[in-house]
Amino acid sequence: MAGKGWYKDWFNSPYYHLLYNNRDEDEAFLFIKKLIDHLQPQKGSTMLDVACGKGRHSIALAEMGFDVTGIDLSAESIEAAKSAENERLHFYQHDMRLPFWINYFDFAFNFFTSFGYFRTRREHDNAFRTIAQSLNTNGIFVIDYLNVHYTEDNLQRTETKVVDDTLFRISRWHDEDHFFKQIQVEDKGGILKHLFTEKVAKFSPGDFTDMLAYQGMQVKEIYGDYQLGAYDIRKSPRMIIVAGKTRRK
Repeated sequence: MAGKGWYKDWFNSPYYHLLYNNRDEDEAFLFIKKLIDHLQPQKGSTMLDVACGKGRHSIALAEMGFDVTGIDLSAESIEAAKSAENERLHFYQHDMRLPFWINYFDFAFNFFTSFGYFRTRREHDNAFRTIAQSLNTNGIFVIDYLNVHYTEDNLQRTETKVVDDTLFRISRWHDEDHFFKQIQVEDKGGILKHLFTEKVAKFSPGDFTDMLAYQGMQVKEIYGDYQLGAYDIRKSPRMIIVAGKTRRK
């Protein structure tokens, strides 16, 4: 892999987990239920949660009766997720750019804009190759990504959050190709202690269509929110893509 990405330090930082520890579990469960009701997988279907974090989506899927495997680059996240493991729920520390199980899963998921972090197109292609290869012949892949134009129009430039005794000063901006979020951390009233900058690529539906097609996958549906409403390039907060493997002749 080309160099050390910003995400390796940030996703393993205790400040990352502290800042994002208030993500809505109810919203996550309702989205998963809506998605499963739509996809109609058979009970016991094998599922891969790519960039699973601490496993909130994986846990929800396992509770619905599916055989779920979660992978994530962060050792800290996987260590936390493993406390929920059981006979149908397993977690592994793994880089999504590197090969994983082959022709095994019925479904693969990538939730909450857990993509677009890498420096090069090749690295993103490698991640999609891993996902495509992990799916069986009729496999389905769902990626939940930010909607570029909506995010540009509604970007909150500055924000301050206090979690426990830690102050986070957040700045956001974007250029032609990426969104940036800079997080300054003041711990227990002290001066600036840490500085992290997130960087996420601006991928359009066309970009995803091309990248997926290159790995033998075809976009079937695009939705614009967690209720699976119609996708609007300007008005939708999310870009939720459902793709399937194309049949080889």
